[in-house]
Amino acid sequence: MNPQLPDISFFHSLADAAGRETLPRFRSRGELNIGTKPKEGFRFDPVTDADREAERVIRELISDRYPDHSIMGEEFGTTGNGPIQWILDPVDGTRPFLCGIPVWGTLIGLLCDGRATMGMMSQPFTTERFWADGKSAWRNGPQGEHRLATRAGISLDQAIVHTTSPEPIERNPQVRFRQLAERTLMTRYGGECYAMAMLAAGQIDICVEYALQPYDIAALIPIIEQAGGVVSTLSGDRPEGGGNVIACGCPRLHAEVLDVLNG
Repeated sequence: MNPQLPDISFFHSLADAAGRETLPRFRSRGELNIGTKPKEGFRFDPVTDADREAERVIRELISDRYPDHSIMGEEFGTTGNGPIQWILDPVDGTRPFLCGIPVWGTLIGLLCDGRATMGMMSQPFTTERFWADGKSAWRNGPQGEHRLATRAGISLDQAIVHTTSPEPIERNPQVRFRQLAERTLMTRYGGECYAMAMLAAGQIDICVEYALQPYDIAALIPIIEQAGGVVSTLSGDRPEGGGNVIACGCPRLHAEVLDVLNG
């Protein structure tokens, strides 16, 4: 591994710091400060002090250890430049966070020359972490630590497909999601970043997401890829920039899904 890249233990320290800000605010009822941000297609896009404070502490730790690294975060934008960039989403899934449903997570990604190389998804309530160290992907939680592996060799008609919300399906008819759903075993909604982690763990086979930002996907790309999966845009390009993103458990299934979605 490039010596200027951090050890995965630093990712764990960042997740620890973020968890100290997010977990006490989770299911805190009226004690959470909630605002909204403008977002196309949504009349309410929530942001909380959990989002802001978690990103703030992560940024401070990165800046102290790696002052030459760039940082992009959902809440405070981009600082610095250079070949190494951290991509942060302090609470990916703020809506389930507000609902008290533990499918949100803190996303910490690392890009080297624009390519997602390392990443972590931390869910402090379930005490689970999913990460990619540059070579392989791992999961740690109540069931112990295990290497992640996607489910390969599954046929399309036996595949489980997930998308976070049904609303974008109607707004994006050019993405033939209905046709995909008709050809798969079942469709589930509402998993946010946790669904992507479950794809890396071999529980879900296809994830389809619309209009993602870089901070929504950067941390998850290496986790899925280093577990054996494939992530791309709808056009088949690299997904670091976001947009319509398709993740699948294996290359063959990914190619078949792109054919269906693109008609």
